[in-house]
Amino acid sequence: QLQLVESGGGLVQPGGSLRLSCAASGPTFNVYAIGWFRQAPGKEREGVSCISSGGGSIVFPVSVKDRFTISRDNAKNTVFLQIDSVKPEDTAIYYCARYFDGFCSSSSTWVAYWGQGTQVTVSS
Repeated sequence: QLQLVESGGGLVQPGGSLRLSCAASGPTFNVYAIGWFRQAPGKEREGVSCISSGGGSIVFPVSVKDRFTISRDNAKNTVFLQIDSVKPEDTAIYYCARYFDGFCSSSSTWVAYWGQGTQVTVSS
């Protein structure tokens, strides 16, 4: 059974940075796209960023394009999400997701596995 374990969340002040990690168990990690979604209180879960099996990355919400960077280390079965210049509106539970194949999508329809989530709170 595949497991995705997120880490790196916590309390951060506005303007700060943090890096989320998603460690995956199981083989063939590198053939799948891995993404990050987030869900703020009272809001729907939204796709934030994704990296394909070929290493191509995409950030979905226009509001975070210049602040979020996704990367992957296939040797360590790990995907990272770097968040810079954090804002209070970034407060959410961030979920790691493995897609059904190597291609990215902003829709959760194409997600095969979810991590348990890590809380990010931006507050002074």
